[in-house]
Amino acid sequence: MERFVLSVLVENHAGVLSRVSGLFSRRGYNIDSLTVGETFNPTQSRMTIVVSGDEYILEQIEKQLSKLVEVISIRHCAAAETVVREMALIKVSASGASRIGVIETANIFRARIVDVAVDSVVVEVTGSEDKVASLIRLLEPFGIKELVRTGLTAMGRGSGVLE
Repeated sequence: MERFVLSVLVENHAGVLSRVSGLFSRRGYNIDSLTVGETFNPTQSRMTIVVSGDEYILEQIEKQLSKLVEVISIRHCAAAETVVREMALIKVSASGASRIGVIETANIFRARIVDVAVDSVVVEVTGSEDKVASLIRLLEPFGIKELVRTGLTAMGRGSGVLE
């Protein structure tokens, strides 16, 4: 199964997220990742949806989404034409000598320490899914207390606009 990233521009009002996610559940399609945020135009929001399947499933999802009145545009984000990023906050056990190891590991990934407590630190990392996953794997031996990932967000490269 292939993974597809869709950028969906929608009207920004109550119930749109529910209608879009309901469309997926009614059809039996799983959403691997979903991020939503208001655009520079406050009347519109951008949904970045990651789905797994084949070309047929992608085509069906795009057809069904285009039927929703609130959907303004849908764009399949080809990897070569799109900047795709994810952000994660990782709370790691870090007391005494282990704190230095956690900080050094975070620095290797150009991650930031955004909170420090007596027995833990919170690391913020932004990058590709692989980068985030690699940092998580390297922090696991220290003891991950809590983990939050945003899901993917995408933007067209160069002068291209995902409209």
